Amino acid sequence: MASSLTCTGVIWALLSFLCAATSCVGFFMPYWLWGSQLGKSVSFGTFRRCSYPVHDESRQMMVMVEECGRYASFQGIPSVEWRICTIVTGLGCGLLLLVALTALMGCCVSELISRTVGRVAGGIQFLGGKCEIGWAYYCTGAGAATAMLLCTWLACFSGKKQKQYPY
Repeated sequence: MASSLTCTGVIWALLSFLCAATSCVGFFMPYWLWGSQLGKSVSFGTFRRCSYPVHDESRQMMVMVEECGRYASFQGIPSVEWRICTIVTGLGCGLLLLVALTALMGCCVSELISRTVGRVAGGIQFLGGKCEIGWAYYCTGAGAATAMLLCTWLACFSGKKQKQYPY
């Protein structure tokens, strides 16, 4: 099976896919920030949360719902900043997946990725109370940082030289 990638390009494709997967897992998990509220451990991400307070009408007090889930609506996300973070991070993860899948297809399809396409793809990757930062935040950040730095550099050497046709 012909490939349009050099050996460096294959490494770039595999690493890009790993970075995209890592970033997406971190984005979907509700473990960006950790803390406690009403004596219970709580955590949340951009659009998911675990253990959150609700007002119990029958007892006229706040109680903790100890389960994980998404917010009921986009407007249910606590602040405008978190809504913006959800959109921007989601778009970044989408771009990382698009580039990674294109790079993986370059492993199987000849003349799909030229040096110029590899460089453009690398450019796209570059552009993706008391609390503690949770593992999902680090996971998302590490995937994005690796894609920005290492994958961008590898992308510059991923495509084979174009054949010069005499016509």
